[in-house]
Amino acid sequence: MQTTPPAIEVRNGSKAFRADRLALDRVSLKIGHGECVALLGASGSGKSTLLRTLCGLETFSGSDSEVLVNDHVLQQGGRLSARVRALRRQTAIIFQQFNLVGRKSLLDNVLMGALARTPLWRAILGRFTKVERRAALQALDSVGLLEFWAQRASTLSGGQQQRAAIAKALLQGPKILLADEPVASLDPESTERVMTLLRRLNDEQSLTVVISLHDVDLARRYCPRVIALKNGVIAYDGPSANLTEALLIDLYGPQAAAALHHPPVVAATVTEHIHVFERHPLAA
Repeated sequence: MQTTPPAIEVRNGSKAFRADRLALDRVSLKIGHGECVALLGASGSGKSTLLRTLCGLETFSGSDSEVLVNDHVLQQGGRLSARVRALRRQTAIIFQQFNLVGRKSLLDNVLMGALARTPLWRAILGRFTKVERRAALQALDSVGLLEFWAQRASTLSGGQQQRAAIAKALLQGPKILLADEPVASLDPESTERVMTLLRRLNDEQSLTVVISLHDVDLARRYCPRVIALKNGVIAYDGPSANLTEALLIDLYGPQAAAALHHPPVVAATVTEHIHVFERHPLAA
């Protein structure tokens, strides 16, 4: 019986930034199409490095390392594939820093997501087609920001800017969405809104979503699967519901684990956030 290849596969991924320490140590994993996965681990555990290797922003150091995206080689033996540009279009990444141009309108910022498939001369002159502009407006609509399309990005809140960054990523037309600490600098309400949006895109558009997080409870509530890293090695890979206190103490230490593990939010509160988001006319 033929099986569908995973959306992402990493084989023997090692990465060294210093001669005496591996940031990632022979990491191997598979992530299926349409999964929503959280990456957990203390600072320096290798989460961001792993995310960057999945889209070709970093290359592994090991000679037998390999990253495959939708069954196509993205990098092998520390070298990027000749098809890297085409494969990168399938994978979008957003960061804690929103990476928006503050003086430009939200629409102009989102249109930058189309640059990878735009001829160089049009990209330099900022000339986008009606189809591209319509797609950018639809992306803003999908994240609940259509009414702000003409505003400068710098005038929006942090949560709104992060949602705009997601809209820019969506314009790329990705099959995989990577998010590196996307809510680390946001207030609780904006955090819930952004996480709800990421999970909604995962559900409704069947996007494969991989999110690096520090908040264990967010991982439990929004991501069915967790991959936890410790010193560059996978310490846990399984259902988020099965995360134990012993594992959290091992990952973060006793004091840090206690600080990270907040009491569960009352279900009605989470549901209320989701319902408010879904009732918003621009989120329909």
